[in-house]
Amino acid sequence: MAAGFASLAVDQQSPARICKVCGDKIGQKENGEVFVACHVCGFPVCRPCYEYERSEGNQCCPQCNTRYKRLKGSPRIPGDEEDNSDQEDFDDEFQIKNRQNDSDGRQHENVDFNHQQWQPNAQAFSVAGSTAAGKDLEGDKEIYGSEEWKERVEKWKVKQERRGLLSNDNGGNDLPEEDDYLLAEARQPLWRKVPIASSLISPYRIVIVLRFIVLAFFLRFRILTPAYDAYPLWLISVICEVWFAFSWILDQFPKWFPIRRETYLDRLSLRFEREGEPNQLGAVDVFVSTVDPLKEPPIITGNTVLSILAADYPVEKVCCYVSDDGASMLTFDSLAETAEFARRWVPFCKKHNVEPRAPEFYFNEKIDYLKDKVHPSFVKERRAMKREYEEFKVRINALVANAQKKPEEGWVMQDGTPWPGNNTRDHPGMIQVYLGSAGALDVDGKELPRLVYVSREKRPGYQHHKKAGAENALVRVSAVLTNAPFILNLDCDHYINNSKAIREAMCFLMDPQFGKKLCYVQFPQRFDGIDRHDRYANRNVVFFDINMLGLDGLQGPVYVGTGCVFNRQALYGYDPPVSEKRPKMTCDCWPSWCCCCCGGSRKKSKKKGEKKGLLGGPLFSKKKKMMGKNYVKKGSAPVFDLEEIEEGLEGYEELEKSSLMSQKNFEKRFGQSPVFIASTLMENGGLPEGTNSTSLIKEAIHVISCGYEEKTEWGKEIGWIYGSVTEDILTGFKMHCRGWKSVYCVPKRPAFKGSAPINLSDRLHQVLRWALGSVEIFLSRHCPLWYGYGGKLKWLERLAYINTIVYPFTSIPLLAYCTIPAVCLLTGKFIIPTLSNLTSIWFLALFLSIIATGVLELRWSGVSIQDWWRNEQFWVIGGVSAHLFAVFQGLLKVLAGVDTNFTVTAKAAEDTEFGELYLFKWTTLLIPPTTLIILNMVGVVAGVSDAINNGYGSWGPLFGKLFFAFWVILHLYPFLKGLMGRQNRTPTIVVLWSILLASIFSLVWVRIDPFLPKQTGPILKQCGVDC
Repeated sequence: MAAGFASLAVDQQSPARICKVCGDKIGQKENGEVFVACHVCGFPVCRPCYEYERSEGNQCCPQCNTRYKRLKGSPRIPGDEEDNSDQEDFDDEFQIKNRQNDSDGRQHENVDFNHQQWQPNAQAFSVAGSTAAGKDLEGDKEIYGSEEWKERVEKWKVKQERRGLLSNDNGGNDLPEEDDYLLAEARQPLWRKVPIASSLISPYRIVIVLRFIVLAFFLRFRILTPAYDAYPLWLISVICEVWFAFSWILDQFPKWFPIRRETYLDRLSLRFEREGEPNQLGAVDVFVSTVDPLKEPPIITGNTVLSILAADYPVEKVCCYVSDDGASMLTFDSLAETAEFARRWVPFCKKHNVEPRAPEFYFNEKIDYLKDKVHPSFVKERRAMKREYEEFKVRINALVANAQKKPEEGWVMQDGTPWPGNNTRDHPGMIQVYLGSAGALDVDGKELPRLVYVSREKRPGYQHHKKAGAENALVRVSAVLTNAPFILNLDCDHYINNSKAIREAMCFLMDPQFGKKLCYVQFPQRFDGIDRHDRYANRNVVFFDINMLGLDGLQGPVYVGTGCVFNRQALYGYDPPVSEKRPKMTCDCWPSWCCCCCGGSRKKSKKKGEKKGLLGGPLFSKKKKMMGKNYVKKGSAPVFDLEEIEEGLEGYEELEKSSLMSQKNFEKRFGQSPVFIASTLMENGGLPEGTNSTSLIKEAIHVISCGYEEKTEWGKEIGWIYGSVTEDILTGFKMHCRGWKSVYCVPKRPAFKGSAPINLSDRLHQVLRWALGSVEIFLSRHCPLWYGYGGKLKWLERLAYINTIVYPFTSIPLLAYCTIPAVCLLTGKFIIPTLSNLTSIWFLALFLSIIATGVLELRWSGVSIQDWWRNEQFWVIGGVSAHLFAVFQGLLKVLAGVDTNFTVTAKAAEDTEFGELYLFKWTTLLIPPTTLIILNMVGVVAGVSDAINNGYGSWGPLFGKLFFAFWVILHLYPFLKGLMGRQNRTPTIVVLWSILLASIFSLVWVRIDPFLPKQTGPILKQCGVDC
């Protein structure tokens, strides 16, 4: 009996194992042992994932690829007959309520187990033996009629019978009820990992290792065999190659563990949208930021807002905030028109379930819009809606036309009062609330999501921090007005292309275990209006479909600035919740002195923890704690000052209260707004009871004042981080350093779509801005090379962040390496001495490994070879132009305080499809690539001419030089096409600069090494005597 008790104690205190597929805890079998799915490698997988993999997956272990054997209590599937299992445990498989058993003891055991299995409040994901697959339920009950629903349940029963889960014996008394079916489905995981097949990823990893080995031997050969006749060129080339190897390691190894994820929207509805109960989905505040309506057309911003208001999500759970950082009356008026049009557009979208729900892109889609449409009035209503949208566009165009010329006395609103934002650099804060529960209803009399216009206060002498400052203002305004626990961040030109995108994110963020540790869910960026060949790699397919999948297998993808759903608590600078660790195993049969050391240490650490209190040390320490948020009562009295906050904590330990309230840094950290401070302590969101809209609007105006952030941690530890034009990378990096995780969600239908510059000059300036932000981070205290080593950032994740801030510096060796082929052709020298057979093998192995890596990468990712090649080409184009300028501009800005801007002069575009693609805009970024093209072309001509003059023996060494020269020209070919344009005409200034620089190099070569053969021996001169 004692031994049995000791064994039971050990089992209860054994450390919990985590499922590597869904992240849930692995449960125990009936005998108390930990569930093990694969007895070959022991890869940790929970019972529901094991059952799903057997019934719906490839029936193999994700790690060792061994076929799963049928375990006790599992349904039979085709192929189980091959196993040498004589057990017939059908009684144990059918774990259904109200099952009758012959044995009383057996009945008692099954009743206990079934109570644990079907209890609604039991811990999620711990169902053992439940095999209702998520794909069996493609929609919830609401979208089916009663007869259709019954027929669907019957089909499910038949499918379960085929699997061996149900039996038709005893007149069908053992069939589960409909509620059991729904409950079993709702308790399944909301998402699952889909690992890359081992047949695809294993060869890829092997080739990476082989390439690393070959690269090491190649560099060894290059360093130990210098070219003495061209020593400077050899030295420069070796330095460049070493840097390229380092850059490849930074880029390659974070892609070692790529994964994909799959969500189950039907289970999300079953779990949080139960019939007859309040909707439990998390509320979402959506941020849309815009600055200049003349550069960011109001019709595009309006389409983004309309797609948000029409999203497939409960209307009371969505609130859209539009930040107008330019304080433009045009944006204000166009938003009012958008709110009015939304009253007709939103019910049309939800009635007919149209996609996408941005009208501009819906009506322009070249597809069969009648597909899957069965409503008789659809065609008639679509025609009417298209006509109304065209009228809406005309009204917006009229507002834009009127805004072209500003009156001398400034803009005046409809009531005759001057527009507060007439001076865009000196104006008060403005907030206007449209729609919502207190606003206008749609044409069907139903409520619409709330729409809020926000323009923060601006005054001379204050630093406003551009987009990052505007986003932080929206964080505070939304916390005061709605305080949703989740935030969706979108650019004004990124509309919701998949109406269920928010639900996709909720499958991760509302996961009871994994969701609490997530800081954000990042979606890939997809674009409209890009030319078919994607000449300048605008889609960034390699980054979004390869690099981001690799990061998702580590600590999560980086934040890319838009299409991201945040956990609000992560933006407040809090640490993620720490999983409780079970105490170490102890045994009562050992004397107490055997465990005194362990016990003493545990007691000592516990006392130390008590001394720290709730906040874990000073509030301004580098490791921010939860700041007592777990100790705040939900639904407490109205909270308007710190005294009332303290009163709201009645009933808690005096130590906890004193520890929390002794921190006077609440206001120093978050700013002087008691309402906002109270909202930060509400982990699940929501507003304090007893608040009214008038007082909240006044408080919202206060939190967007220009001096609110002074002497606080906004932009330092809270919200979007300041200090770089690429605030997105910096913000995500800070969250990962605190230990948060992120998730990359790639739904089948793209969640969001936006626009990208297809013009060469605009594209280069976009890349210049990104590279400049990386250089600023590199020169700041937040550089991943030295920041956050005491935190919880994984090493491979750190390598990925290092790669994001050092890649602009690759431009310097890249420019030198692209110049070397031309110099070699002009001087007749080469960076590599004569090759032996062994060294030729290393060269060949290196090129083959590069090709194999690319091919296998495309194989597991599904990226096309055209997208991969465009990415390689633009890596060279951007590297020798935008990245190079970013390095020098960043150094001048950070070290010397000189802010250099590169201006773009626009010309008229052609009125044709993709006319902007052929539009030329002069910029200094075009000079280096143009010079390289001309220089290499001149080198090719000079090299061939020299070989012709010197005879057959000089053609052998020429091929190596020509190979590198053509490598440069091929990579710069899209740039050359962009220069030539549709009429094959290049602007004079580009030709002048390029010919000038190329001529200088050519004349230097002519002076050093002319075509004439060199004369050997004594110099003979004519004596002048007529012999």
